[in-house]
Amino acid sequence: MSQLMIFGAGYSGKAIAKSLQDSMDRVCGTTRSADQADRLQSLGITPFIFDGEMLNDDLRAALSTVTHLVQSIAPGKTGDPLLRLCGGNLQSLMPQLKWAAYLSTVGVYGNHDGAWVDEATPCKPVSARSLERVEAEQAWIKAANDASVPLCILRLSGIYGPGRNGFMNLEKGTARRLIKQDQVFNRIRVEDIGAVSAFLVSHNANGIFNVTDDEPAPPQDVVTFAADLMAIDPPPEQSFETAELSPMARSFYGENKRVSNGKLRHMGFSFRYPDYRGSLRQLWESGTWKDE
Repeated sequence: MSQLMIFGAGYSGKAIAKSLQDSMDRVCGTTRSADQADRLQSLGITPFIFDGEMLNDDLRAALSTVTHLVQSIAPGKTGDPLLRLCGGNLQSLMPQLKWAAYLSTVGVYGNHDGAWVDEATPCKPVSARSLERVEAEQAWIKAANDASVPLCILRLSGIYGPGRNGFMNLEKGTARRLIKQDQVFNRIRVEDIGAVSAFLVSHNANGIFNVTDDEPAPPQDVVTFAADLMAIDPPPEQSFETAELSPMARSFYGENKRVSNGKLRHMGFSFRYPDYRGSLRQLWESGTWKDE
């Protein structure tokens, strides 16, 4: 019997669950709130409450039969919450585990002044949160090796999709066209994260994979394109140097790179949404841009 557990069944986790429901006998997911537990249940995901600090008896019992694991909860100053609770010994919690995935970020590469990076590029994280991600990746690699379990580390670029996109920001009036010379970002449609996960499970894959679109692009171009589809005026251009930004928002602009998805493509995976223009057009024309 195949059983999937998603630690942190949020935006990406729910997309992964949807992509794997047909190939798993049971799909489970954790959440912090009872309200979200009801939402998971309605999506066919067996919910468990996990506060990041302790495993209750019901969750421990479920983990004892888990065969496939996806960990999407971000690490903190004390490291990865799941590895901390099991002392790095995955088999102590999941004796039936056959495959695992850890959701990371392309932020681990740091700044490359707009140059292309791939999975072989050394990590040189800039921000504290990216440094924590690198440390968590290394801890997961060790734990998986110790357990003799294949592990896929999915380095995700900026996630968007139904309910989380430029149209929503434009409607709320929070969209901005910040201009920083030569700055580009990659993006990834949330449904493609789910599809990649199902692809890697079907191949019993192991390794590090960039999960990102084909086309790194200036962020202001994406805002302008979304506004054009909505037939509204885009917000005025604003210099990055003079803009008021939170420290976290400003730190994103300190990491400029173009991230390659060639490794997944060479394995035979085809992205459904390889560029922001086709993806945003699909969201707008299908009327699903507000759905989450």
